[in-house]
Amino acid sequence: MSNYKIIVSGGGTGGHIYPAIAIANELKARFPDAEFLFVGASDRMEMEKVPQAGYQIEGLWISGIQRKLTLKNLMFPFKLISSLLKSRKIINTFQPDVVIGTGGFASGPLLKTATSKGVPTLIQEQNSYPGITNKLLSKKVDKICVAYEGLEQFFPKEKIILTGNPIRKDLLDIENKHIEGKDAFTLIHSKHTLLVLGGSLGARRVNQLIEEKLDYFQSQNIQVIWQCGKLYYQQYKHYDDLEHVQVHAFLNAMDMAYAAADIIISRAGASSVSELCVVGKPVIFIPSPNVAEDHQTKNAKAIADQNAAIMIKESDLDDVFENQFNTLMSSLEKRQELGQNIKKLALINATKDIADEVEKLLQH
Repeated sequence: MSNYKIIVSGGGTGGHIYPAIAIANELKARFPDAEFLFVGASDRMEMEKVPQAGYQIEGLWISGIQRKLTLKNLMFPFKLISSLLKSRKIINTFQPDVVIGTGGFASGPLLKTATSKGVPTLIQEQNSYPGITNKLLSKKVDKICVAYEGLEQFFPKEKIILTGNPIRKDLLDIENKHIEGKDAFTLIHSKHTLLVLGGSLGARRVNQLIEEKLDYFQSQNIQVIWQCGKLYYQQYKHYDDLEHVQVHAFLNAMDMAYAAADIIISRAGASSVSELCVVGKPVIFIPSPNVAEDHQTKNAKAIADQNAAIMIKESDLDDVFENQFNTLMSSLEKRQELGQNIKKLALINATKDIADEVEKLLQH
């Protein structure tokens, strides 16, 4: 049988949506007659990104719990009940053969409902430190695909499969595109290029740092591709007039940007970390301290502890950034070492390996 019905749920950020779409695409290639339905949070970016990728999506009225007492928190019980009721309706109507969750608020109610109805389920945990939704779900789901070692402390050991995080196929051949990448951004070939990634919306403290250091970068003869995020583009776009700086709200040709870069500054969201492992360039991680359970710091530390990247906390930037950056720029050996070490951590067959696990559940 190949006309399976498959529900994929996840979203809130690109880090949850992109893997969900990658897994769906892989399964669709294997089962062209399968029917897919995505389930997301009704006011988040998946409602736009998933249809762009060619899939149908249903939205749940759900959001996370804020850490302080807010109106949103008072609404949470109502949102949860509404989402559980709608999840039940979706599952009863669609009758899925398998349900896949990639994290984010919407996957909680949907997977809880699926497990209670005996539908085979799989969750994909992208972080080195799982969020509360997946921790709660792990007791009931059938399989848990993870991207880091050592998650037995959070999940039942017998359900864990180490697969890695799905990544874009166009990143697998970056090494051979260095010249093409520099040309794509009309960069000067004899200069070093710094790529700054602040996430799709932008990262305020990273952007402030780059603004402060533009003269310093110029003095070091470094050209900068600065992806500042769409929330900050208006504020910083005038720096695009500087000869050594390009400011972008969003980078569409990510593979070319990675290929052009000699050194990268990035946040440490799970999907960024997985991509950067595949890219294999020297990275300075500046984790966001404002995310649930501080998982970006844990992701970055997991890499930095293996001498595969440099991590600088936001609170330490003023004191140590220039020093660390100088050390990296002055030693080709150090840059090569970091690039080689981070590449060893890449799990490049993740999408295929996750789809294999889904296929086993379908044939069960």
